[in-house]
Amino acid sequence: MRNIFRTEPDVLSAYDFTGSFTDVWRHIRVSMVMPPLTAAICVCAVMSLMMFVERVYMTIVVLLVKFLGKKKYTQYKLEALKEDLEQNRSYPMVLVQIPMFNEKEVYKLSIGAVCSLRWPADRLIVQVLDDSTNEVLRALVELECKKWIQRGVNVKYETRNNRNGYKAGALREGLKKDYVFDCEFVVIFDADFQPDEDFLWRSVPYLLENPELALVQARWKFVNADECLMTRLQEMSLAYHFAVEQEVGSSTCQFFGFNGTAGVWRIRAIADAGGWKDRTTVEDMDLAVRASLKGWKFVFVGDLEVKNELPSTFKAYRFQQHRWSCGPANLFRKMTKEIIFCERVSIWKKFHVIYAFFFVRKIIAHWVTFFFYCVIIPVSIMVPEVHLPKLIAIYVPATVTILNSSCTLRSLHLLVFWILFENVMSFHRSKATIIGLLGANRVNEWVVTEKLGNATKPKSIVKPLKKSRSRFGERLHFSELIMGLFLLYVAIYDMMFGKDHMFVYLLLQSGAFFVIGVGYVGISVSN
Repeated sequence: MRNIFRTEPDVLSAYDFTGSFTDVWRHIRVSMVMPPLTAAICVCAVMSLMMFVERVYMTIVVLLVKFLGKKKYTQYKLEALKEDLEQNRSYPMVLVQIPMFNEKEVYKLSIGAVCSLRWPADRLIVQVLDDSTNEVLRALVELECKKWIQRGVNVKYETRNNRNGYKAGALREGLKKDYVFDCEFVVIFDADFQPDEDFLWRSVPYLLENPELALVQARWKFVNADECLMTRLQEMSLAYHFAVEQEVGSSTCQFFGFNGTAGVWRIRAIADAGGWKDRTTVEDMDLAVRASLKGWKFVFVGDLEVKNELPSTFKAYRFQQHRWSCGPANLFRKMTKEIIFCERVSIWKKFHVIYAFFFVRKIIAHWVTFFFYCVIIPVSIMVPEVHLPKLIAIYVPATVTILNSSCTLRSLHLLVFWILFENVMSFHRSKATIIGLLGANRVNEWVVTEKLGNATKPKSIVKPLKKSRSRFGERLHFSELIMGLFLLYVAIYDMMFGKDHMFVYLLLQSGAFFVIGVGYVGISVSN
């Protein structure tokens, strides 16, 4: 009778149940999880190789251009043109537009810098396009314009009763003014940009020498790059954009995306391209692509820099990145057919615009960074039946990272932080890209990037930044926190059962998501 009450059968049953559950989970992994995961790895591997090839190609082009002295802007006889202008006094009429919206901290800086440009006073018009909704601020901006008018500068203060079309709408309305009809070129500066006095002398002559040239784009110089860690990391990304992407586009097929500011346009080219359109949140890129399809050429002047301010709060940066990622994807969706069937440009230029400019840089780069390194690789760690090639998972991204960061040598010691931060931001960029491709909600969301103006003021008068008075819950970003928990779980799993020591990367990436998830990034300012 004692044998009937022995516990061995219960233990055996529990063992059988555990073994059965393990077998069932293994069967599910092999039959249901492994095939789609393997397919996802293959897709991500192809995307990684596409991005790798594109980065290597651009690096080779930049090195050749640099060592052979073949930069496009150096082929122009700039000094001879300057002398000819001074001798013949044949100065073209130039319009400078400053679009702004509630720019309390920086409006004086931008207006003052533009009004100080060296150019004949009777051949220069400064147009302040103020869409501000704050009536007190409008009065202050108008007062600043009147101050410069009294000093002999031809300043036009223009306002609208609505914000239709946002920045594109303001620029479009500005070009319709009667006094603009005599202008040959238009220069655009956002409200936080401060050009040097000789900006026009170093940019307009290019357009005078080459009648096929529509745009001269200057480089950005960041005055607050050292303000916090987030601005240093932004500097690394944007330095690559200007030093490599813009230079390659200018040197190979004389096309690149207009950066929306610090550029000089031939007004006739804007009209020929159809003018400013507000169908996406990247009206600058939209105009550049349409002008390029009309046969106009662009030149990027890498040694002409214009001071400006980087967003130093995470909220401002996140809104900016949503606009910069959603807009290009939406424009790609709307213009692909038009680009393919355009007869005025070469097949090579079409390929460059569709494949390199849009598909790889504006879509693939965001997707592969997030989905592969933050989703697919972590999931594959928990499915040991899946083979993850080290070439694609480690060596290719390492090479791409080195190439991307080589333009900012002073920040190489921040490389790990930059990788982690970019991976977190790729989450927002990937989401924005999908919204743009689908034309979904928030596709036309336009939030003006907040400027603080502190970095451009003397340190003696800069007030210390205060801690945010907002409630802690308002600073939480739950999507980042959920991603952080997921990566932390996978890291613990890899520590217990893994063999490749991927938990080191996963723990660091999880920490990055947690840091940003609780709003502990950028600077804090009082409401």
